[in-house]
Amino acid sequence: MPTRLLLLADTHLPTRAKALPDEVWRAVDEADVVFHAGDWVDEATLDALEARAARVVGVWGNNDGAGLRARLPEIARVEFEGVRFAMIHETGSRERREQRMEQAFPDTDVLVFGHSHIPWDSTAPGGLRLLNPGSPTDRRRQPVCTMMTAVVDDEALRDVELVPVGRS
Repeated sequence: MPTRLLLLADTHLPTRAKALPDEVWRAVDEADVVFHAGDWVDEATLDALEARAARVVGVWGNNDGAGLRARLPEIARVEFEGVRFAMIHETGSRERREQRMEQAFPDTDVLVFGHSHIPWDSTAPGGLRLLNPGSPTDRRRQPVCTMMTAVVDDEALRDVELVPVGRS
């Protein structure tokens, strides 16, 4: 049976927005697994996602305090339908990112990350897929806020989609 994924990062609540947009919550309700790649900022967002989502996989980011760091790992690793995921908040410079991350995460099929608020979807030479969903609450230099959805089915990641959140 396919596993529906929602990828989030850099929600920065309540500093960048007061709450997650309704369209994010609708996506949470539709997902089997919600990934959050750090910079939650408040524990209330983690609590709310854990209460509502079928499953949450999260990591802490550079703007997350002691409470979130006590509850979340720096690196998360999970497997769904034979696809091996890792997640970390920050991957460093975009220069040679694919090669560096492929060396850092050799037994991984998909690496989810955040930090930049800039959506990213690339594949390293050895096959590692790198995904950054951007931010659903702080677009920075992007035209709109974003999140990502994907499906894991038959041992493959499929239907990766960058989803605009609101319009500006």
